[in-house]
Amino acid sequence: MVSIPQVDYAIIGGSSTFSIRFPEDLGREDTEVLEKGLVFETPYGESPSFKRIRVGDKEVLTCRMHGWRPGVVTRGQASKQIFWVFQQAGVKKIFVEGGVGAINHLLELRDIVIPDDYIDHSMRQDVGFDSPYLLVMRDPICPNQRDALYHAAKERVSPEGRYVFKRGIYVNTDGRHFESRAEVQMFRGWHADVVGQSITPEVYLAREIGACYAGIYMVVNYAEGIIRDWEHKDLKDIFYNESKTIGHILLDSLYQIDASQETCPCLSLRKETLLQNYFTE
Repeated sequence: MVSIPQVDYAIIGGSSTFSIRFPEDLGREDTEVLEKGLVFETPYGESPSFKRIRVGDKEVLTCRMHGWRPGVVTRGQASKQIFWVFQQAGVKKIFVEGGVGAINHLLELRDIVIPDDYIDHSMRQDVGFDSPYLLVMRDPICPNQRDALYHAAKERVSPEGRYVFKRGIYVNTDGRHFESRAEVQMFRGWHADVVGQSITPEVYLAREIGACYAGIYMVVNYAEGIIRDWEHKDLKDIFYNESKTIGHILLDSLYQIDASQETCPCLSLRKETLLQNYFTE
């Protein structure tokens, strides 16, 4: 196994960049792959394969599809492998992406949502590192990174007439199946805007390791019972034809942030637990 490099930035790829070699297929002169095929031994099993890339003057660790892959028992286990690596690497800023289903009737296919809150409807357990912190989820998404994603997305897609939203509520389900119509109507009653399968436990683990976290999500289908039945051809078209758009937005966003965490609330929302004896006895 190789040693874990020290970097400030990380990108977790999801379904929107899965169909390309990220970042090579973007053909950017400002981006270089320094190492690839990096696999690390973690307390939770062998990690997914990472790349170490340079974007401008920033070094970044990136992996595909949230670490989900054959042979990993649970998606929660994959998340712990990734975030343990990020913790050891000293990562301070994490960007993620994925595809989501539209619950809000105002959303159309290919709209982009940068959520500011979430609802955890997963049934995953044991998704923390048992560290002595109380995780306050009042502001779960880093506002600085959310702004960076928003401005980068507006620059990339506004001429095409699609919408970019910098607020929204993401409800997380377990998958891999899509949700039923009854479930989606329940989520509407909860005021959720989109549904997906990845924001938790990632948002908890990011806070636990003291990293800022924000994600960008493209609407790839209407949730069941919303607008009209989704069609596989739409999913396929978006899967193969929108990957570079999201890839460029992620890399563009890196130019709008630095590694400082002094101007966001993220670190202040990780508190020392009052249950000290539980962790020391």
